[in-house]
Amino acid sequence: MKFAGLTLAYWAVLVTALLPFLCGYLAKWGKLGKSRREGGYDNHNPRAWLARQTDWRARANAAQSNSFEALPLFMGAVIIAHQMGAPQVRLDLLAFVFVVLRLIYIMMYVADLALARSMTWTLALLVNIAILFV
Repeated sequence: MKFAGLTLAYWAVLVTALLPFLCGYLAKWGKLGKSRREGGYDNHNPRAWLARQTDWRARANAAQSNSFEALPLFMGAVIIAHQMGAPQVRLDLLAFVFVVLRLIYIMMYVADLALARSMTWTLALLVNIAILFV
């Protein structure tokens, strides 16, 4: 299936590439626009500000890092599957499932549901590997 010249799997790559930025925004949510003196987001020293965060903000920042880490394997798997002539419907479905699992993973991470998060991470990794063998 194609939309605007891209397969659903390629759209999934785009969405997956944007997930780290969603996590980053989530980590800063409610603190943007507040002054640094009031504990607001410090755009002059953003990494130090994020390092001082706790609870769900710290977990959202960690989810951002993990989302960046998961991206290269997913991008490579989708590109390789396309080049190898994988059945498009199967590839699109697996790529969609990967995106859904990554969204669930982020929610579980922020909510501090560690076991569910780890299980979701594992499922997403297995789906990613399955894409390579489609």
